[in-house]
Amino acid sequence: MKPNTNIATPALSPEPSDMTAPKPPLARREPVEHVLHGDRRVDHYAWLRQKENPEVIAYLNAENAYTDAVLKPTEAFQERLYQEMLGRILQTDLSVPYTLRGYSYFTRTEEGKQYNIHCRRRDVENASENVLLDLNQLADGHSFLGLGAFEVSDDNQLLAYSTDITGFRQYTLHVKNLETGVTLPERIERVTSVAWAADNRTLFYTVEDETTKRSHRLYRHVLGSSEPDALLYDETDERFRIEVQRSRSDAFLFLTCASHTTSEVRFSRADEASGEFRLIAPREDDHEYYADHHPGTPGDSNGGIFYIRTNSAGRTFRLMTVPVADAGRKFWREFIPNRPEVMLAGTEVFRTHLLLFEREGGLPYLRLVDLNPASLGALESSHRIEFTEPAYNATIGRNPEFDTTQVRFQYESFITPRSVFDYDVRTRERLLRKQQPVLGAYDPKEYVSERIHATAPDGTPIPLSIVYRRDTPRDGSAPLLLYGYGSYGISVPVSFSSNRLSLLNRGVVYAIAHIRGGGEMGKPWHDAGRLRKKHNTFTDFLAAAEHLISLGYAGPDKLIIEGGSAGGLLMGAASNMRPELFRMVITHVPFVDVLNTMLDATLPLTVGEYEELGNPQIAEDYLEMKSYCPYSNLERKAYPAMLVKTGLNDSQVMYWEPAKYVAKLRTLKTDASPLLLKTNMGAGHGGASGRYDYLREIALDYAFLLTQLGIQQ
Repeated sequence: MKPNTNIATPALSPEPSDMTAPKPPLARREPVEHVLHGDRRVDHYAWLRQKENPEVIAYLNAENAYTDAVLKPTEAFQERLYQEMLGRILQTDLSVPYTLRGYSYFTRTEEGKQYNIHCRRRDVENASENVLLDLNQLADGHSFLGLGAFEVSDDNQLLAYSTDITGFRQYTLHVKNLETGVTLPERIERVTSVAWAADNRTLFYTVEDETTKRSHRLYRHVLGSSEPDALLYDETDERFRIEVQRSRSDAFLFLTCASHTTSEVRFSRADEASGEFRLIAPREDDHEYYADHHPGTPGDSNGGIFYIRTNSAGRTFRLMTVPVADAGRKFWREFIPNRPEVMLAGTEVFRTHLLLFEREGGLPYLRLVDLNPASLGALESSHRIEFTEPAYNATIGRNPEFDTTQVRFQYESFITPRSVFDYDVRTRERLLRKQQPVLGAYDPKEYVSERIHATAPDGTPIPLSIVYRRDTPRDGSAPLLLYGYGSYGISVPVSFSSNRLSLLNRGVVYAIAHIRGGGEMGKPWHDAGRLRKKHNTFTDFLAAAEHLISLGYAGPDKLIIEGGSAGGLLMGAASNMRPELFRMVITHVPFVDVLNTMLDATLPLTVGEYEELGNPQIAEDYLEMKSYCPYSNLERKAYPAMLVKTGLNDSQVMYWEPAKYVAKLRTLKTDASPLLLKTNMGAGHGGASGRYDYLREIALDYAFLLTQLGIQQ
């Protein structure tokens, strides 16, 4: 690549416009030439990668100032929306406690404070509360705070926890004595996971590479020891990341090494802190497996069995068992067969039962399997927890205790607030422990939740989940906000949001397109939207948008789309392909400079992404990526109104991707619609960490959306 510094314009030169209106900044152009596979590209905004360059910060600040100026007339509306959304939240609140080794653990919030307070009390009558971590105190002096690890030692005396104070998802490990309240001298940087040995003084932890942020090394640390921490494992394949954790039985430690398509697991006894990690089965391309442990019948001297969730007989996984003493793959025995239409997405092992997380027909299910030796086969002795709404989200809750007949799960939908249930495995009774409070006059009967299907160009049915107020017209006159993601096999949950009521109550319909590339229909759904089938993600989304318009859910001039991260790639591709279809685009930390990012193997995530998007060093993969890369395909034409948001400390999608995208689009768009870039200068990929700050970010998004629609109250 050859930078040419002879062609430049002032960094903040204004574009011609009404002299009374705010003037958008224009970034200077500094062409950098790339030639690969015989294809020549010129990138005029590569210089925006220079985070330490004052000119870059000045440009981002200028964009923020421009956005603030354009949105200044909405400030009162933003405040009204903020107060409205805040008024639905019980600001001083308690979570449902979970039990672990004789203590109840819970979090609470206090009005006016941004963060959770983590507490526990003994499971005895009139026990007093003990504050373990007050995140508000830890956040003092910082614009951001994220909590990573939170692991209590077996004797309940010590807490290993990690924090991120920049938003870069770079965590520092600390250890706190819960009896004295003293934080120990240990301070370990770049920690990605942590697990205690059973001796209450040995910690196993993984760390990330300083440049690529890939979790790659496992260490053993002994509290108070002056010896260097022992390096136990170093993962050299740049596609793989590692994680250490305790088994649910607490008997073993697992080291899982995984890429997007392949995994392997090592294990070590938790009561042998100096023991070696043994391999269950060596990695094989496209074979994923994950392990958990059951101690077996009383008196079992062979260590019990491992339950292995594996895709060895089908992309939707099956469940195997193997003795711990002979864990090699040739000894694996099928426990639950592969079911092509049912994705076995997760397994939790208990003393008397298994709790399976499944996906079928695009919906989540929870299945209980009886482990009583006298029971029938695994599926024959199992049952699902029943849910009745057409679209919903159900997830496994916090279940740290191994020996219990109660399982906790969470349930919610577009109209049912998040609800925590305890389920009795024996009686099949469910007890509602808590439902998310929604203050004010919220009545779920005033809203309608639906599930329909669009048809993709190749004939594939695409699920859509929809919610709207019952009195919203279905004649094509209503605005609709369509959300999409469609990457990494991640399913977009049908979740409740009290904030969203501020849109629904103003007549906006909300919908999610569960497009290929996501995980709603299992691994085959993911496979159908990755690598050289990535275009399916975009055409699915366009088909969903057109279907919603055809059915009268949205007017052809009132369709707004939203997505973040890889969903930002979707926003950029869809806007390039069919800009006239959308009134507005709201995109958060968007992955829009695909080609340049995928060509830089030093960036976080890049090498691992080869299994998701392809390797651009291969000509066919390069051309496929170039065909949909949002930044590469911007053209001189009209685009929808856009609000583009990012964080300066984002480690997943670097700030310069949306910054470059906006800078280039400013020089090409032929319309007068707003193009706004808002950079949070003190946060990362997830935006603001404080709950009040986050609410103000949502208020800004909603004010922009509603004002563009002519709704200002």
